[in-house]
Amino acid sequence: MLEQIEFEGGLPKEVSAQASFEVSDRRRAVEAYRFFYPTVSLESILRGTRAGGAVDNESAPVIVARPIHVGFTLNSDTPYLGGGLDLRKGGPMVIELPPGPLVGLVDDHYHRWLVDLGLPGRNGPKGGKVLLLPPGHEGTPDADGYEVVRSDTWQVLFALRALPLGGDLHQATALMRTVKIYAWDLRDAPPAFGFTDIGDQPMDTTPLAVENNLEFWKVLHSVVDTEPAVDELRPMLGLLAELGIEAGRPFAPDARMAQILTEAARQGRDEMLVSAFASRRPDRIAWPDRTWEWVGLRPENGTFERQGSLDVEAKDRWFAQAIVASPAMFRRDAGAGSLYWLGHRDSTGAYLDGGRSYRLRVPLPVPYSLFWSVTAYDAQTRSEVVTDQGRAALRSMFEKVEPEAADHVDLYFGPEPPTDGEGRWIQTAPGRGWFAYFRIYGPEQAAFDGDWRPGDFEALD
Repeated sequence: MLEQIEFEGGLPKEVSAQASFEVSDRRRAVEAYRFFYPTVSLESILRGTRAGGAVDNESAPVIVARPIHVGFTLNSDTPYLGGGLDLRKGGPMVIELPPGPLVGLVDDHYHRWLVDLGLPGRNGPKGGKVLLLPPGHEGTPDADGYEVVRSDTWQVLFALRALPLGGDLHQATALMRTVKIYAWDLRDAPPAFGFTDIGDQPMDTTPLAVENNLEFWKVLHSVVDTEPAVDELRPMLGLLAELGIEAGRPFAPDARMAQILTEAARQGRDEMLVSAFASRRPDRIAWPDRTWEWVGLRPENGTFERQGSLDVEAKDRWFAQAIVASPAMFRRDAGAGSLYWLGHRDSTGAYLDGGRSYRLRVPLPVPYSLFWSVTAYDAQTRSEVVTDQGRAALRSMFEKVEPEAADHVDLYFGPEPPTDGEGRWIQTAPGRGWFAYFRIYGPEQAAFDGDWRPGDFEALD
């Protein structure tokens, strides 16, 4: 690390100048990595769905996530539908939702929120039509009855979940298959949208393969090179240009810059994981007498904005663990959306260890209007734990984890089943750290005011 730049007659010495370039390039690369990590994450989702058989504008995969589906904190609570829309190819696109318990959103290529769909959207459970306009689209079509949304990027991601009310996954999946997606120009006779069932097919929608090496920057360049410049991002795009990543310019770093970018990817990834799992933010604490933390630190919006600035630490923390963002995902209002709490430490403050056994005591009744769940994730992949058991979640609608007339239920996590309560046990893998998300769908007031709170993970060995 350069401590001081030496000058002679007010001008920097050559040796000091060269050393300064090295420090400056490394600093810029790490900051650019952290800022654009969500971009590479979204591009990885698009590539992963295409590898699973999806075709932009024509079809998308339908899954109930399982450990074979590698995706940042995907859950097994609800079926998913999601994929890419190419507005350069299709022009204005329509997403038409039927009435029912659908929850979704659209994010642009930089992983920025554009619009909520379904229950958290403008029309709530009534369904409705969203019209997506591409960059630079002139005027507004005669779109009475449509919610019109403009995108700054050609490529967007749409993601939907169907809430399986009453535990009926088949009905929830069938509801999603009635979603219509088509080009505005074909609205009078829209072609059928395809749904690819990949429930038993592995799929990886993460940037894990590229997040700590030079490939990260190649993926990022592919996005920057195909999208129009976004005014809001001009300062950070300028930072990228200094590193040789610029629209209309081949990405061809020399050996020195390639090494800097590779090392910055490793450093940036590691710093984001610190934000995710070793944060110093006091507002991360959910309850002062528990180790549970809030996953999302900006409950007021889905853009990580606070008064006067962008909360970059909250943004880093979220995208190191999760994907997509919208106001509905972070809202802390009774009855609205869902709540997410992170549990990655036991009652002593130690990280959760896949080789140890734990008990989680959950007071009953849990304050929900829909359902609740606990899902275990591998700390290295930030995806569902992979074990011989083949599952990673305990869900109130499916595993019957709420004994009748009981004031609590004990859930178990560890490499071996407990002597009692095997039906309430998730297997973990020795040698691998893990964390859990506690989710409440349709949270009630007691989830916010402290009248209800889960216990901490208690080590049993």
